[in-house]
Order: sequence, then C-alpha cells, then structure tokens
Amino acid sequence: MPRTLGYLRAVLLMQRGHLFVWVPVCLGCGIGLYFALKFEPDAFTFTCTVMACAAFAILSRFLNEAISPLAVGVALVLAGGMIAGARAHWVEGPVLGWRYYGPVEGRVVGIDRSASDKVRVTLDRVVLRDVAPERTPRRVRLSLHSPIKGSDPVPGLRVMTTGHLAPPSGPVEPGGFDFQRHAWFLGVGAVGYTRVPLLALAPPDGEQRLFAARMALSARVQAELPGEAGAFAAAIMTGDRAGMGQETLTALRVTNLAHLLAISGLHMGLLAGFVFATLRIALAAVPWIALRAPVKPLAAAIALAVAAVYLALSGGNVATERAFVMAAVVLVAVMLNRRAFSLRAVALAAIIVLCLRPEALLGPGFQMSFAATTALVAVFGWINAREALKGPRWLRPVLAVVISSTVAGLATAPIAAAHFNQFAHYGLIANLLSVPLMGAVVMPAAVLAACLLPFGFEWIGLTIMGLGLDWILGVAHVVSNLEGARGTVVSPGSAVLPLLALGGLFLALWQGRSRVLGAVPMVLALVLWSQTTRPDVLISDTGSLVGVMTPDGRALSAGRGAGFIAQNWLENDGDAAEQAQAATRWTDPAPGGVKIAALRGKRAAEALTGCGGAEWLVLNTAPTIAPGGLPCQIVHPGTLRRTGALALYSSDKGLRMVSARQVTGARLWNTRPR
Repeated sequence: MPRTLGYLRAVLLMQRGHLFVWVPVCLGCGIGLYFALKFEPDAFTFTCTVMACAAFAILSRFLNEAISPLAVGVALVLAGGMIAGARAHWVEGPVLGWRYYGPVEGRVVGIDRSASDKVRVTLDRVVLRDVAPERTPRRVRLSLHSPIKGSDPVPGLRVMTTGHLAPPSGPVEPGGFDFQRHAWFLGVGAVGYTRVPLLALAPPDGEQRLFAARMALSARVQAELPGEAGAFAAAIMTGDRAGMGQETLTALRVTNLAHLLAISGLHMGLLAGFVFATLRIALAAVPWIALRAPVKPLAAAIALAVAAVYLALSGGNVATERAFVMAAVVLVAVMLNRRAFSLRAVALAAIIVLCLRPEALLGPGFQMSFAATTALVAVFGWINAREALKGPRWLRPVLAVVISSTVAGLATAPIAAAHFNQFAHYGLIANLLSVPLMGAVVMPAAVLAACLLPFGFEWIGLTIMGLGLDWILGVAHVVSNLEGARGTVVSPGSAVLPLLALGGLFLALWQGRSRVLGAVPMVLALVLWSQTTRPDVLISDTGSLVGVMTPDGRALSAGRGAGFIAQNWLENDGDAAEQAQAATRWTDPAPGGVKIAALRGKRAAEALTGCGGAEWLVLNTAPTIAPGGLPCQIVHPGTLRRTGALALYSSDKGLRMVSARQVTGARLWNTRPR
C-alpha cells in the first residue's frame, strides 16, 4: 500500500508545470454538469456553490503539492457551473407561451436559409398584436413561404407580415438535440413561418452597418462570381450561406468537406497566417524598416487587426468567435516572443470561449474544433521533440499535410458521427485533395480580392478563387457519388461523448506512461455505443407522427408532414431511408407486434368510439371522448404539451414510457407560463 501511494504521489508530482492545460477541462466539466441538471438551481444553491468554490480554493493552499491541484480542480468545476448558470440568466428573455397567428412587426437583424431551403429572417424590436411588450420575445425567426414583395429583406429594414408563431420546440425525442435550449441562448423566443409577403414599413435605420456591409459584400461577390462557386466564396468571405444549394451542401457533408464552408479555425488560421507571412516578408525586404522596426511583432499585430475585421464582416457567430480567439492567442504569443503553437495556447483559447459562451461546449463546432487543434498540437509536438518527420525536404510538407489531415480526421470523426449520424468513408481522400488548395489558392485569392475591392478590381482575386472552389466542389460531387461514400451510425447514448473526450484528453494532456490509461474510457465508450438500444416506438410532441421499429427499420405513420422530426428519427436510427420510404413500412395494425394506433385529423377523433385492439392510441388533435372512457392509453397534444416527445421501450410488462421532459427536467428554457 505505501508503495502504491508513493507511486501515485510521483505521478501527480510529474504533472507539475503541465496543469494549466487542465483548467478548461475542469471548467468544461462544471458547465456540462450544469446543463445535465434536471432542475434549475436557485439563489441558495448558487450561494452554496460560491462558498464551496472559495473553500476548495483556500483549502488548496494548505494541502501538500501533490494533491493541492485536485482541490483547485474541484473549485474550477464549481466555477464552470456558476459561469454557465450566470450566462443562462444573463440571456433570459420572454418566450412565447402559446401558438400565435396574426401581424408580426420587427426589424431585420438576420437572413439565412432554413433546412427546407426557404429564406429565413430574424427580427428584433418585435411587436405582436394584443401581446404586452414585457411578454413579447426579443427576437423571432420566420421562414418565408411566399415570394418576396417589392425587394429582398435587407439589414435594418423594418417589416410587417402576417405569420404563424410558436414557442421553440423541444427535443424531437427524449435525449435528442434540445432546440429550446439552443434558441434560449440565441435570444429567439418564437419561431414560425409566413405565407404572406413581407411589407416594408421603414427604411434601414443605419444601426446594422456591419450586417449591411456583410450582405453587400456577399451580393457583390456572387454578382462577380455566379453559381455555386460564388455562393461558396460568399460563405467563406462573409459567412452568408443563403446562396448555397441543398445538393451542394449534401455533397460537402457526405465528403466531410462541410468544415470548409463554415468560417472556423481553418479559415481564420489561413487568413491570419497568410497576412502575417506576407507582411513579414514584405517588411523584411525593406532594409530601412527591417533595421529599425520589430518586423515580426508588427506583422503579427497587423494580421490580428485583419482577423478582427474578418470576424466583424463574417457575422461574429460562435464558431468564428472561437476561431478568432485561437488566432489572437497565437498572434499575441508571437508579439510577446512566446511559443505560439502549444497546448497552453489552446487551453487559453478554450478558457476564453468557455467563459464568454459556455453553451458552446455542447455544440459540435466547439467540440470538433478543439479536438482537432489539441490532437494536432500534441502529435506535432511529439514529432518535433523526437524529430520523427524525416525524409527529403521537398517531401516533408506533403507528409505534414497527410499527417495533419489524418490526425484531424481521426480526432473529429467520432464527434461528427455522434452529432450527424454519418461517417464519410472517403473523407480523408476528399480533404487531402481540397484542404491544401484552400490554403495555397483560395484564401490568398480572397485576401487579394478584398484588397482590390476598393479599386473595382476584385474580379482578379475572385477569378482565381473561383478556380480553386470549382476544384473543391468537383471533388465533393465526384467523391460523394462513389459507392459507399456515406456510412450511417446510430446515435450514441449520453455517456459516450464525455467518455471519449475524457480518454482523448487524458492521452493528449497527461504526462508520463500512465497516459495510456486514457484508452480505457475510450474503449468503454465504443462498447456502449455499439450496445445502443433505440426506442421501439417514438411519438412526436404534437402527436402528428409515430415511428415503430421493425426488422427493416423504423416505420413511420405518415409519408408527409413533420419532415424535420422524421428526418431526425431516421438519422438517429442510422437509417438512410427517406420519410416516404419509411412510411411504406407502416402497416395496419402497427408493425413489429406493437399494439399502437395513430389517428390523424378531427374527423378521426370525432369518430373515435374504441381502441380497436390497441393498447396505445395516438391522436394529433384533442379527442372528443373522455380518455378515461377507453381501455387504452390515449396520447394527444394536450398530454404531449406537458411531456414533450415520447419514447416507448418494450418490456415484459408492456411498453415503458420515457418523456422528453423526464430527460431534460424543468429548466429556464423549457418552463414558461401558459
């Protein structure tokens, strides 16, 4: 026993000098625990948490140097939970508590496209008929299902329309993606659609200057470079993806090239790196400047300013902010003559992002970005320390590209599979054929186009940029059409990703041979993933769709309607079928031996006199007969409004029910006055 304790003490002491990289890990654990709670902590709970955090921080001063970091770690975990709670209350705003139909008035502050490829606008300064200002959502999001009257929506334009609004919906199934939570942190209190054209009430107020400049730049790029390449270029330069077609987006996702579309660490790094390298060479070429000015820090400062402008023009979403923070940490390290690419720099960037936007931890963007960056820095640090990258000089850049693509692909593949339920079998090939071109041609051409824009010669850079993007799009379409390009995987349980992250971080950050223990939680996660059991029955939160698992896949009760829900169910099953195809699996009575029936429409509800041998009866409208008067369990919108979507599991005692509300609990974003 003493020998074991001595060994543990030696292992813990070995981590001294390498503990800073664990700060964001501890903060992330606290943030994750806050979001995993099934209740909303009150003021007393937060007060106790603050006191406990301070107590552990003070206690660490009196413990020996081997175990004092453990007390600091506990304090950081508690601090992470407090940061997440403070952020959730800080963004608190009214959420619509009922379905609304009537006039909607507001100012355009966002323009994008929905999953159904409809133009979608986000409005603030909202006015709704007969709704008090204190109960009116700060922001609403509307999909436009009709031709736009007069002119396209422009930033800052005050518009009015007649629309259908509803509260942000909860998870499409228990344990699924929680859109209510997502909308809460975006400040969106209602979502819906309109079939009436937008009417302009007042011209742009001039307060949305950056947004207007971004959309104007996007329009100019697409006018000069038409087609999908122009839409791709606009997405890279401004973050405006409204011009991208669904077919192109699908091809990019299937080939794991969709990350080239989002303004993330790759784009920000390539832009800042190109500007820094170009300026450093240009300034060093002028003897008067090279002898009198600190060329390297000066180039880094200008590159940082360019990156800040890029952040502003791109819309400043979470992914771009995260990328800018990482680039800023690296460039500031260069200005201070510190090591730029290190795990400490990655950790500092993660700390800043988690403190500013703790909800980003739950998104695939944060997870994939920092997983790739951490893996790349750790692997190349190991290679440089051992001088393992050998061979002819001309071959080393090629090997570096292959290694970086492989490492980044392996680090992000499980996360992408867990979130998007697909695996790009030829993703490595597509990235090897595309990413080098993005760095060598596309981003430098984008910088050239931006520099020539004030003089009207941006077509030179855009033409070069278009050639590179045409190649990337060609690779995406060719590779996506290969047989077996897209593999589907079942959605994992809630414990899988945390275990994978824990194991991967232990392998990358822990010092000494004991780091191999990080493989244990990773193997456990993969075992749990392989043993995932999908619900035998799924019921949507409106009762409009029922899905029953069969040997051929999930059978859906309707071939049309509730398309978003149907798509998510099938993707979570790892099923590549479309909704219409899954609907052909449905039989009457329900397939799979499950005694459940689904009725749609008021006529069916009014004609209801019995259960027809079913144990569960699902309606998409309120029944006219008293539920207690039938020998079966009736599910209808009135009950689903309290429970959310339902999952049923077969057992010896019949069907066991799990509701979305049981999984999410009562939180700020899903409890609202009725």
